[in-house]
Amino acid sequence: MRILHTSDWHIGRSFHGHATLDALRGVLEALVTQVTERDVDLVIVAGDVFDSATPAAGAYTLLTDALRGLADAGATVVVTSGNHDSAARLGFQSGLLRDGVHVITDPATVGSPVTIEDEHGPVHVYGIPYLEPVLLRGAWPGVRTQADVLAHAMDLVRADAAARGGRTIAVAHCFAAGVEPTPHLERDIQQGGLDIVPLSTFDGVDYTALGHIHGRQQLSPRVRYAGAPLHYSFDEGHKPRGSWLIDLGADGLGPDPLGRVEWLPLPVPRALTTLTATLDELLTDERFATHADEWVRAEYTDPLPQRDPMRRLLARFPFCAEVRHVPVAARADDARTYTERVRAARNEAELVDAFLAHVREGERASAREAELVSELLEQRARVEATA
Repeated sequence: MRILHTSDWHIGRSFHGHATLDALRGVLEALVTQVTERDVDLVIVAGDVFDSATPAAGAYTLLTDALRGLADAGATVVVTSGNHDSAARLGFQSGLLRDGVHVITDPATVGSPVTIEDEHGPVHVYGIPYLEPVLLRGAWPGVRTQADVLAHAMDLVRADAAARGGRTIAVAHCFAAGVEPTPHLERDIQQGGLDIVPLSTFDGVDYTALGHIHGRQQLSPRVRYAGAPLHYSFDEGHKPRGSWLIDLGADGLGPDPLGRVEWLPLPVPRALTTLTATLDELLTDERFATHADEWVRAEYTDPLPQRDPMRRLLARFPFCAEVRHVPVAARADDARTYTERVRAARNEAELVDAFLAHVREGERASAREAELVSELLEQRARVEATA
């Protein structure tokens, strides 16, 4: 059986204020083409289908079109809810879909698989929707953390699988131990480290398809994250986009699973790049000309903030999405606190100079600025003398 593992579509998410629906539509159309060309039997979408619990109408349309395309390509589709999704809204969508598309959002169904057959017999797919511990303490006594609820869910999966026999796949949306997150991107499922699920939790199944982390990661040959199909942050711009293609044989993945799992890259509609230089260099240097059609995060290194950097950069980089001031010079440290430097000032001009150095990463007043400060102080003195 040939399986494609994808996740974290985040339909409706914006990128620095820019809509991503059209870009994501193109990427998902490419994914459907891969399903057709590779004769994929099963597509798994491991949570965070939507980016919001209240998606706009266009997000529903895109999801419906994508699921219809996958089903028309001949694949069974299993979708689970993630921590960004509204399980109720995503579950409502399931009632409107055709046979062969399964949307799993109810914790009460954990341990009841979607079963599909191939020439080697049944494959049981156990979808585990995102589980909120506080909402499950009544039904599952003793659970307090993500680790607890996933352990309980996987116990249900293993018990049912043992009774049925055959090959098994688990689908979950969580933060597993050993994974590398993208800073400031994946929303914390819980605080204080309670969200971390031990890798051993997923023992006993042939393959575990995980969602939540936006970059592809292999925690073991049988436990993987596919990541998001679209870049949603400059911090993940270097990570490839795609999905895992798994060939499940009569013996599951067998003793050498590495030979049965392949990475399928997806197209990147617009590359992301971070450019670092002085503002003048960013605006004029020819070495940056090749980035005009990319999403750009500009980091200008001038000692002082410059006027209207975003407006000026957009004239050269139409897709400049973020500007940062990252002065190269480090703050001068003379081992005195700001209060001590203020007290050491012998006159008002030195007081202003100390303040400028404090707020400008050690950059003191320039000659012209010092001249202006002197003129203003003299003018104020004349006004006070005649008052």
